[in-house]
Amino acid sequence: MKSYLLSALGILLIATGCERNQNSNRKLGDGLEALFSPPQSYVIAHTNLPPTIDGNLDEPAWRWAEWTSSFCDIEGYGKPDPYYATRAKMMWDSTCLYIAARLWDKHIWATLTERDQIIYADNDFEVFIDPGNTGHNYYELEVNAHNTMFDLFLTQPYRSNAHILISWNCSGLRHAVAITGTLNDPTDEDQGWTVEMAIPFKDLAATPKDGDVWRLNFSRVEWDTHIVDGKYVKKTDEHGKTLPEHNWVWSPTGMIDMHMPERWGYVQFSALAPDATQPLFEWPYSEQQRQYLWLVFYKQQKHYRDKGAYALSLSDLSIASSCLVSGKRNTLSLSATPLQFTATISDDSGAALRINHEGLIRKIR
Repeated sequence: MKSYLLSALGILLIATGCERNQNSNRKLGDGLEALFSPPQSYVIAHTNLPPTIDGNLDEPAWRWAEWTSSFCDIEGYGKPDPYYATRAKMMWDSTCLYIAARLWDKHIWATLTERDQIIYADNDFEVFIDPGNTGHNYYELEVNAHNTMFDLFLTQPYRSNAHILISWNCSGLRHAVAITGTLNDPTDEDQGWTVEMAIPFKDLAATPKDGDVWRLNFSRVEWDTHIVDGKYVKKTDEHGKTLPEHNWVWSPTGMIDMHMPERWGYVQFSALAPDATQPLFEWPYSEQQRQYLWLVFYKQQKHYRDKGAYALSLSDLSIASSCLVSGKRNTLSLSATPLQFTATISDDSGAALRINHEGLIRKIR
C-alpha cells in the first residue's frame, strides 16, 4: 500500500502560507517542521472471508491484505531505526475492522495478566482509532504478549485535559496472540509474536462505507532489558531510574506523544476485495485546509506556554490571513481571548472548518 506523499507544490503552499507575507510560514519555525510531515495512509480492502482470530497470520484470509510500511520512531525518520521490525495489515467487512500485526523480537516477555492494567508497562502493541476525524472522542486498545487487553475511550487528548474512560470496554472485541519462541524464558532467543484483533464497528459507534476515511495509528512500546538472576529486568541509568521506553509507530507524530490524532495515519475503506487493485489514497482537500488550522493551534500552544495567554491576532503568531490550498484562495481568521480561541479557514465556495483551543476540529459549512 503506498502512502500519500505531498507534492513539492503542496509542501510549498503549507510552508509559505500566503502571498501577503511570503516569509511568515516559510519553514513553519519554532521546531514545528516534524509536525507537518505527511501522515502514512492505507486503503483497507473489504473481505468476505473473515479471519479466524487465533494469532495465526498465515491463513488464507490474510494472504492478499497488504502490509503497512515498517514502523519507525515516533518522532520521525530522522531518529534511529527500531532495532526490531514491526508491520501491520487490515481488512474489514460489514461488522468488524480486522487488524493483524507482526512484531519481531528476540526476547519476548510480559508480566501483566488482568484486563485494564496499564499494559504499556510491558512491551505491547497499541491501536488508536478516531472514526470522526475530529481529534476528540477516540479509542485506544493495547495488548501484551500474554494477550492481556487494556481498552479505553478518551474524550480528547491529554494536552486538552482528557477525560479518560478506562471503564469503557470494547465488549465485542476478539483478540489473540501467537508467539514464535518461548514467553518469559531468557535462556533462548525468540523470533517474535503476532497479534490479531476483530473490532466490532458497533463498539466504535461508527460503521464505515466505501470511500470513508478514518484516522488510525499503531504503536509498539519496547523497553530495554537485560537478564538478572534468570529474569528480564528493565535497564536503568546511573541514578537507578528506568530508561525511557521506545515508541515505534506506523505514522510518526513528530513528538513523543501518541495522543495527537491529527498526526495519525489515514485509512480509507474500499469495497474491493484484498486481491483486487486498490485505489490510491488521495489527500482530501479538507485535510489540506486543516494544516493551516493546526499551524495556528501549535503556535497558539507555544504562545500560551511562553506568555501565559493566547495570542489575540494572527499577526502576533506571524501567520498571514490569506493562503492558497490546492490552488484555491482561502482565508484564515482568529477569534481569541487570553484563555481561549477559535480559528476558521474558508474558501470562496463557503467550505469552512474551525478549530478551538482544545484541538476540536469540525466542518461548519
